[in-house]
Amino acid sequence: MIGQTIAHYRILEKIGEGGMGVVYKAEDTKLKRTVALKFLPPELTRDAQAKARFVQEARAAAALDHPHICAVFEIGEAEGATYIAMPFVKGRSLKDRIAAGPLSMEEALDIAGQVAEGLKEAHERGIIHRDIKPANIMLTEKGQAKIMDFGLAKLEAGVDLTKTMAVLGTVAYMSPEQARGEEVDHRTDIWSFGATLYQMLTGQKPFGKKHDQALLYSILNDTTESVSRICPEIPRHLDRVIQKALEKDKFRRYQSMVELLKDLKSTHVSGFPVPKAEKSIIVLPFEDISPGKDNEYFSDGLTEEIITDLSHVHDLLVISRSSAMTFKGTKKKIPEIAREVNVRYVLEGSVRKAGNNLRITAQLIDALNDAHLWAEKYAGTLDDVFDIQEKVSRSIVGALKLKLAADEKHGISIKPIDNFAAYECYLRAYHEIYRFTEEGRRRALKYLEAGLAISGDNALLYSTMAFVYWQYWIFVPKAEEVRAKAEECIEKALALDPESPKAYAVRGWMTFDFYLKPQESVPYFKRALAIHPNEFEALHGLARTYAFMGKIKEAVPLAERMIQIDPLNPVCWMFQGALHFYDGRFDLALEPLRKAFQMDSENASIQMYYASSLARNNQVDDAISIIDRMGKALPKGFLAKSMQMLKLALLNNRDAVLQEMTLDFQKNIKKEGSSWAYWVAVPLALIGAKKKALDWLEYGLNWFFNYPLLAEKDPFLANIRGEPRFQKLMERVKYEWEHFEV
Repeated sequence: MIGQTIAHYRILEKIGEGGMGVVYKAEDTKLKRTVALKFLPPELTRDAQAKARFVQEARAAAALDHPHICAVFEIGEAEGATYIAMPFVKGRSLKDRIAAGPLSMEEALDIAGQVAEGLKEAHERGIIHRDIKPANIMLTEKGQAKIMDFGLAKLEAGVDLTKTMAVLGTVAYMSPEQARGEEVDHRTDIWSFGATLYQMLTGQKPFGKKHDQALLYSILNDTTESVSRICPEIPRHLDRVIQKALEKDKFRRYQSMVELLKDLKSTHVSGFPVPKAEKSIIVLPFEDISPGKDNEYFSDGLTEEIITDLSHVHDLLVISRSSAMTFKGTKKKIPEIAREVNVRYVLEGSVRKAGNNLRITAQLIDALNDAHLWAEKYAGTLDDVFDIQEKVSRSIVGALKLKLAADEKHGISIKPIDNFAAYECYLRAYHEIYRFTEEGRRRALKYLEAGLAISGDNALLYSTMAFVYWQYWIFVPKAEEVRAKAEECIEKALALDPESPKAYAVRGWMTFDFYLKPQESVPYFKRALAIHPNEFEALHGLARTYAFMGKIKEAVPLAERMIQIDPLNPVCWMFQGALHFYDGRFDLALEPLRKAFQMDSENASIQMYYASSLARNNQVDDAISIIDRMGKALPKGFLAKSMQMLKLALLNNRDAVLQEMTLDFQKNIKKEGSSWAYWVAVPLALIGAKKKALDWLEYGLNWFFNYPLLAEKDPFLANIRGEPRFQKLMERVKYEWEHFEV
């Protein structure tokens, strides 16, 4: 056909061929432009059904007007040939781009985002592509992605022309329901999109069988290897996006491209890429195999101390205690655990304690190939536990071929408490602290007091005791005596050990929460991190301080580190959502907060941020449902009260909101300080109680200087932004925000 003129198109060259058409480069002689002409193959011109599908492709694509979908100029017939005229795209297919070499994560996410936007538009118009694959995505010379070939498109509201035909599509990218020949909907495109993104990131197809029958079996029955295992630099969050897109059960898959796009954007712009460190490990809880099974605290304590020892090694990423403990008693396989927390190595072991005698076994496993790198048995008495603990840690360092600096050797060798009986009291206390209950705190204090009676003054015991008192302040009605006791303990801890990272971290939280002095808390958190870069409470405390102050850029790397070392801790995911909240990105806040809520639905802070973000995304019913849940669990207190006011404001019940502002409530909240003032000002602003809202906002400015959120990003303050008094307040906020030292 080269050189021929079909209708008003002069054929220049053949540029492609597929199962449903042959494509030529041509000149539109009427409009003097270069186009791509797609013809139905000659051998199919007598197939009425194939021809009808071909025409349907044109109509489906012509109905779409989107920058990431190839447009259709015309559909026509001439000289017995049916054709579609489309723009001629200068560039290459995504298939050719992948063949040329690996894509960076940034390039893959950029292309994926464009394709997802195009599919979102098609799905909203009732059109399913049903053959998404790299060969059907063109990349222009400027890097713009365009979805091609709607030859398998189905108009949901129209007739399915392929209903009685054989399974259609390209096998390697088929969804399970498509492979079974079942009726499909837009979720089949979501599967194919996931398979395409998988290939962009890894260079290989998710189900790599050579023959179609083997491929179909694999799609229907096998679990694909995780992206982050093939490419360790890919963040775990993106791995989860792909895994959810490739769920075999379409009801567990993403239910819309809108939902998938939100997660993609969160990966792309949130600043939370969490690469797998080359040397990374999780220490699983040591199993208690003592005759009486009554030494759980000892096994947990040994786990904790090995984690602490290893966390002193700067070149080794160590998963924290809270995430490690989620695998206590687990039946999961080692590779599965490693993938879940994004690490390469796993240490597991057991403890047998009978009287004063002790037997400990430990083994180090490379989860990449499930190979045992090192294993050892240790026997001794309780007096030997510190030496055994240090031997285990040094053996791991040796097996991973890590070189230790002087401070790292010191960190591993240091014994926090020389007397084992006192150390046993510390282990029991920490076991109780992490119950986060009133009874647990009471027992923890008793154990710590007993430990001090045995060992005498000790920095670790005093720091831990201060941590208990801080917890009392947070979870129960405040009392000056609690604050005084915490202060006394921290002073003693720092006097005994001026280099205690735990003491500085707790001091930072106390400065923030006891005295509402965020600027003064920063040096304490920084000092703790300078001593121990993985001190979790310091990471969290400094990140929270920066987020509250609107210093999002500074908070991001701290939040990234939190996720790295403690990926299964709901507090980390709550903070990721809170960081988006304080950055005014309420849409991005939803997914991490939803995850945190699923992990711990009873956590009041998670409930607060989740409900507040839902409300700002116009999901009012869901927000109110969570607020009601919170009110039942926490009928009293500032948090529950402020959320109840938000609920009433969302329901536009002005009188009820004002009735919540009792004199006792106002007196108590002012007595405690200004930390809750912003949360009180918001519902008042929503109902148009401008003076009261401004009063509380001004009161809160002793503590809350997030200028971008207050001045522009929080939609719930819109009613008061036009007020001269608000503008005046923002002058002060902006000054404090700009001059907050990070």
